[in-house]
Amino acid sequence: MYTRKEDVKALEGKYGIPVESRVAFEISPWEFDVVKGSQHSGRAHDVTMFIRKSDDPEKIAVIRKPFFPPEAFRAPSGAAVRGESLEDGALREAYEETGLEIELTRYLSRIYAEFTSRGRKIEWISHVFEAKQVDGTIMPVDTEEIEEARWASLDEIQTGIREVLLDIGWELFRYRVALTDLSVKRMEEAGEV
Repeated sequence: MYTRKEDVKALEGKYGIPVESRVAFEISPWEFDVVKGSQHSGRAHDVTMFIRKSDDPEKIAVIRKPFFPPEAFRAPSGAAVRGESLEDGALREAYEETGLEIELTRYLSRIYAEFTSRGRKIEWISHVFEAKQVDGTIMPVDTEEIEEARWASLDEIQTGIREVLLDIGWELFRYRVALTDLSVKRMEEAGEV
């Protein structure tokens, strides 16, 4: 993995110490290949952002990729590229996936995941941030990677969207639900939802 420890420490100093969690998921061979295909240049992480709408902070940006079933949305995420800080990667990915310029506000969670499939294993880390919209209109810029971006209430994310993701049966969606549950709980503990 090419994220630097000093970069993570700087984020903790700026945005707070995240809650940490360890999870393991046995995923299908197809899902394993999706994760493996994203591991260019040694990537083994993602930066996920819960972006609040500037004029309605109860609304959170969600995205849908082209291969997702209809109504399957989740928080935007991506990776810092080699030589790019996690913060710069988060800002760039947020813009590419949602069309929004954002500001990170809090380091919510760091999840250490182990994905296995038929004896193969991938170690993964998700760095999850709360953020706020600074400018822009929600609409994906990278339309090859993102089919749709829209606003959703936290209630919708924790009910309808959550149910859709779980009903689809993909373990990677179950991982995203666990990541969302942990992060929303952290936001609730701070009295922000």
